Amino acid sequence: MQTLGMIGGLGPESTIDYYRQLIAAYRKRTTDDSYPAIVITSLDVSKALRLLGGQQYAELADYFTRGIDQLTRAGATVGLISANTPHIVFDQVQPRSPIPLISIVEAACAAVQQQGMSKVALLGTRYTMQAHFYPDVFSRAGIALVVPTDEEQSFIHEKYVSELIPGVFLDPTRENLLHIIRRMREEDGIQGVLLAGTELPLILRQQDVPEVPLLDTTVIHVEAAVTRLLS
Repeated sequence: MQTLGMIGGLGPESTIDYYRQLIAAYRKRTTDDSYPAIVITSLDVSKALRLLGGQQYAELADYFTRGIDQLTRAGATVGLISANTPHIVFDQVQPRSPIPLISIVEAACAAVQQQGMSKVALLGTRYTMQAHFYPDVFSRAGIALVVPTDEEQSFIHEKYVSELIPGVFLDPTRENLLHIIRRMREEDGIQGVLLAGTELPLILRQQDVPEVPLLDTTVIHVEAAVTRLLS
Protein backbone atom coordinates (compact mmCIF):
# COMPACT_ATOMS: atom_id res chain seq x y z
CA MET A 1 0.00 0.00 0.00
CA GLN A 2 1.32 3.43 -0.95
CA THR A 3 1.59 6.31 1.51
CA LEU A 4 0.74 9.84 0.42
CA GLY A 5 2.95 12.62 1.72
CA MET A 6 1.35 16.07 1.76
CA ILE A 7 3.03 19.44 2.17
CA GLY A 8 0.34 21.44 3.93
CA GLY A 9 -0.04 24.67 5.83
CA LEU A 10 -0.28 26.80 2.70
CA GLY A 11 -2.74 27.71 4.16
CA PRO A 12 -4.10 25.72 7.07
CA GLU A 13 -7.79 25.92 6.07
CA SER A 14 -7.21 24.37 2.66
CA THR A 15 -4.99 21.69 4.20
CA ILE A 16 -7.91 20.60 6.38
CA ASP A 17 -10.13 20.55 3.29
CA TYR A 18 -7.57 18.44 1.42
CA TYR A 19 -7.41 15.89 4.22
CA ARG A 20 -11.18 15.52 4.43
CA GLN A 21 -11.52 15.22 0.67
CA LEU A 22 -8.70 12.67 0.41
CA ILE A 23 -10.39 10.45 2.98
CA ALA A 24 -13.80 10.78 1.31
CA ALA A 25 -12.54 10.23 -2.24
CA TYR A 26 -10.46 7.22 -1.22
CA ARG A 27 -13.32 5.54 0.63
CA LYS A 28 -15.71 6.25 -2.22
CA ARG A 29 -13.44 4.40 -4.63
CA THR A 30 -12.67 1.39 -2.42
CA THR A 31 -14.84 -1.41 -1.10
CA ASP A 32 -12.74 -2.85 1.75
CA ASP A 33 -13.65 -0.19 4.35
CA SER A 34 -10.00 0.91 4.52
CA TYR A 35 -8.54 4.40 4.91
CA PRO A 36 -5.57 5.88 3.04
CA ALA A 37 -2.13 6.21 4.61
CA ILE A 38 -1.33 9.94 4.71
CA VAL A 39 1.64 11.82 6.18
CA ILE A 40 1.44 15.61 6.50
CA THR A 41 4.09 18.21 7.20
CA SER A 42 2.71 21.70 7.80
CA LEU A 43 4.95 24.47 6.53
CA ASP A 44 4.77 28.18 7.39
CA VAL A 45 2.64 30.03 4.83
CA SER A 46 3.95 33.39 6.09
CA LYS A 47 7.52 32.35 5.33
CA ALA A 48 6.51 31.04 1.91
CA LEU A 49 4.75 34.32 1.08
CA ARG A 50 7.80 36.33 2.19
CA LEU A 51 10.04 34.29 -0.10
CA LEU A 52 7.57 34.71 -2.96
CA GLY A 53 7.29 38.43 -2.39
CA GLY A 54 11.06 38.74 -2.50
CA GLN A 55 11.31 36.50 -5.58
CA GLN A 56 13.60 34.24 -3.58
CA TYR A 57 12.67 31.22 -5.64
CA ALA A 58 15.82 29.19 -4.94
CA GLU A 59 15.20 29.52 -1.20
CA LEU A 60 11.53 28.64 -1.70
CA ALA A 61 12.48 25.51 -3.64
CA ASP A 62 14.89 24.56 -0.85
CA TYR A 63 12.11 25.04 1.72
CA PHE A 64 9.74 22.70 -0.08
CA THR A 65 12.47 20.19 -0.83
CA ARG A 66 13.27 19.94 2.88
CA GLY A 67 9.57 19.36 3.54
CA ILE A 68 9.44 16.55 1.00
CA ASP A 69 12.54 15.01 2.54
CA GLN A 70 10.69 15.00 5.90
CA LEU A 71 7.74 13.25 4.29
CA THR A 72 10.00 10.66 2.69
CA ARG A 73 11.70 9.88 5.99
CA ALA A 74 8.22 9.44 7.49
CA GLY A 75 7.42 6.77 4.92
CA ALA A 76 5.73 8.64 2.06
CA THR A 77 6.02 6.95 -1.33
CA VAL A 78 4.31 9.66 -3.40
CA GLY A 79 3.84 13.34 -2.59
CA LEU A 80 1.96 16.54 -3.35
CA ILE A 81 1.98 20.21 -2.37
CA SER A 82 -1.54 21.15 -1.30
CA ALA A 83 -1.54 24.61 -2.86
CA ASN A 84 -1.29 26.22 -6.30
CA THR A 85 1.12 29.11 -5.77
CA PRO A 86 4.08 26.96 -4.59
CA HIS A 87 3.98 25.23 -7.97
CA ILE A 88 5.85 28.29 -9.21
CA VAL A 89 8.97 26.29 -8.19
CA PHE A 90 7.57 22.80 -8.88
CA ASP A 91 9.96 22.22 -11.79
CA GLN A 92 12.89 23.02 -9.48
CA VAL A 93 11.62 20.80 -6.65
CA GLN A 94 10.50 17.73 -8.58
CA PRO A 95 13.96 16.64 -9.83
CA ARG A 96 15.29 16.86 -6.26
CA SER A 97 12.46 14.89 -4.71
CA PRO A 98 13.19 11.30 -3.67
CA ILE A 99 9.52 10.42 -4.35
CA PRO A 100 7.27 11.20 -7.34
CA LEU A 101 5.19 14.36 -6.98
CA ILE A 102 1.67 14.92 -8.30
CA SER A 103 1.39 18.32 -9.99
CA ILE A 104 -1.81 20.30 -9.39
CA VAL A 105 -1.18 22.13 -12.69
CA GLU A 106 -0.89 18.97 -14.79
CA ALA A 107 -3.95 17.51 -13.09
CA ALA A 108 -5.94 20.71 -13.70
CA CYS A 109 -4.93 20.79 -17.36
CA ALA A 110 -6.08 17.19 -17.84
CA ALA A 111 -9.41 18.00 -16.16
CA VAL A 112 -10.03 21.02 -18.40
CA GLN A 113 -9.19 18.93 -21.47
CA GLN A 114 -11.67 16.26 -20.37
CA GLN A 115 -14.40 18.90 -20.23
CA GLY A 116 -13.59 20.07 -23.74
CA MET A 117 -12.87 23.66 -22.73
CA SER A 118 -10.46 25.81 -24.74
CA LYS A 119 -10.64 29.12 -22.83
CA VAL A 120 -10.85 29.41 -19.05
CA ALA A 121 -10.28 32.10 -16.43
CA LEU A 122 -7.39 31.71 -14.00
CA LEU A 123 -8.07 32.93 -10.45
CA GLY A 124 -5.62 32.67 -7.57
CA THR A 125 -2.98 34.69 -5.79
CA ARG A 126 -1.20 37.43 -7.72
CA TYR A 127 1.80 35.11 -8.01
CA THR A 128 -0.31 32.42 -9.66
CA MET A 129 -2.15 34.80 -11.98
CA GLN A 130 1.04 36.55 -13.14
CA ALA A 131 3.48 33.65 -13.33
CA HIS A 132 4.09 31.33 -16.27
CA PHE A 133 3.74 27.93 -14.61
CA TYR A 134 0.04 27.59 -15.49
CA PRO A 135 0.20 29.07 -19.04
CA ASP A 136 3.28 26.99 -19.90
CA VAL A 137 1.39 23.75 -19.23
CA PHE A 138 -1.98 24.82 -20.63
CA SER A 139 -0.58 26.33 -23.84
CA ARG A 140 0.93 22.95 -24.75
CA ALA A 141 -2.61 21.55 -24.58
CA GLY A 142 -4.00 24.38 -26.72
CA ILE A 143 -5.98 25.91 -23.83
CA ALA A 144 -6.08 29.69 -23.42
CA LEU A 145 -5.95 31.13 -19.91
CA VAL A 146 -7.49 34.53 -19.19
CA VAL A 147 -6.60 36.50 -16.07
CA PRO A 148 -8.61 39.32 -14.45
CA THR A 149 -7.68 42.98 -14.93
CA ASP A 150 -4.81 44.43 -12.89
CA GLU A 151 -7.29 46.07 -10.51
CA GLU A 152 -9.22 42.82 -10.10
CA GLN A 153 -6.01 40.89 -9.50
CA SER A 154 -5.05 43.30 -6.73
CA PHE A 155 -8.46 42.84 -5.09
CA ILE A 156 -8.32 39.03 -5.32
CA HIS A 157 -4.78 38.84 -3.98
CA GLU A 158 -5.40 41.21 -1.08
CA LYS A 159 -8.54 39.34 0.01
CA TYR A 160 -6.80 36.00 -0.48
CA VAL A 161 -3.91 36.87 1.81
CA SER A 162 -5.77 38.95 4.41
CA GLU A 163 -9.02 36.94 4.63
CA LEU A 164 -9.06 33.55 2.93
CA ILE A 165 -5.75 32.18 4.20
CA PRO A 166 -6.61 33.07 7.84
CA GLY A 167 -10.02 31.42 7.34
CA VAL A 168 -12.22 34.51 7.05
CA PHE A 169 -14.99 34.19 4.45
CA LEU A 170 -17.13 37.31 4.00
CA ASP A 171 -20.22 37.80 1.84
CA PRO A 172 -19.02 41.12 0.31
CA THR A 173 -15.80 39.43 -0.81
CA ARG A 174 -17.80 36.57 -2.33
CA GLU A 175 -20.06 38.99 -4.22
CA ASN A 176 -17.08 40.86 -5.64
CA LEU A 177 -15.47 37.62 -6.78
CA LEU A 178 -18.71 36.59 -8.47
CA HIS A 179 -18.90 40.00 -10.18
CA ILE A 180 -15.41 39.45 -11.60
CA ILE A 181 -16.36 36.01 -12.88
CA ARG A 182 -19.54 37.27 -14.54
CA ARG A 183 -17.67 40.15 -16.17
CA MET A 184 -15.07 37.76 -17.56
CA ARG A 185 -17.80 35.53 -18.97
CA GLU A 186 -19.48 38.44 -20.72
CA GLU A 187 -16.38 40.32 -21.90
CA ASP A 188 -13.73 37.61 -22.29
CA GLY A 189 -15.89 34.68 -23.37
CA ILE A 190 -14.52 32.26 -20.80
CA GLN A 191 -16.04 28.76 -20.75
CA GLY A 192 -15.12 28.03 -17.14
CA VAL A 193 -13.19 29.32 -14.15
CA LEU A 194 -10.14 27.56 -12.78
CA LEU A 195 -10.10 28.13 -9.02
CA ALA A 196 -6.30 27.99 -8.91
CA GLY A 197 -6.16 28.89 -5.25
CA THR A 198 -7.15 26.15 -2.83
CA GLU A 199 -8.91 28.62 -0.53
CA LEU A 200 -11.19 29.89 -3.32
CA PRO A 201 -13.51 26.84 -3.25
CA LEU A 202 -14.07 27.59 0.43
CA ILE A 203 -15.80 30.88 -0.47
CA LEU A 204 -17.13 30.28 -4.00
CA ARG A 205 -19.90 27.76 -4.64
CA GLN A 206 -21.18 26.54 -7.98
CA GLN A 207 -24.77 27.39 -7.06
CA ASP A 208 -23.75 31.04 -6.71
CA VAL A 209 -22.78 31.25 -10.38
CA PRO A 210 -24.54 28.40 -12.25
CA GLU A 211 -23.89 29.96 -15.64
CA VAL A 212 -20.12 29.37 -15.41
CA PRO A 213 -18.54 26.03 -14.44
CA LEU A 214 -16.15 26.38 -11.50
CA LEU A 215 -13.20 24.00 -11.66
CA ASP A 216 -12.03 23.24 -8.12
CA THR A 217 -8.29 22.48 -8.18
CA THR A 218 -8.48 20.90 -4.74
CA VAL A 219 -10.99 18.31 -5.96
CA ILE A 220 -8.98 17.77 -9.14
CA HIS A 221 -5.71 17.33 -7.23
CA VAL A 222 -7.30 15.01 -4.68
CA GLU A 223 -8.75 12.77 -7.40
CA ALA A 224 -5.35 12.56 -9.09
CA ALA A 225 -3.73 11.66 -5.75
CA VAL A 226 -6.26 8.93 -4.97
CA THR A 227 -5.84 7.50 -8.46
CA ARG A 228 -2.11 7.30 -7.83
CA LEU A 229 -2.58 5.70 -4.41
CA LEU A 230 -4.83 3.04 -5.87
CA SER A 231 -2.66 2.31 -8.92
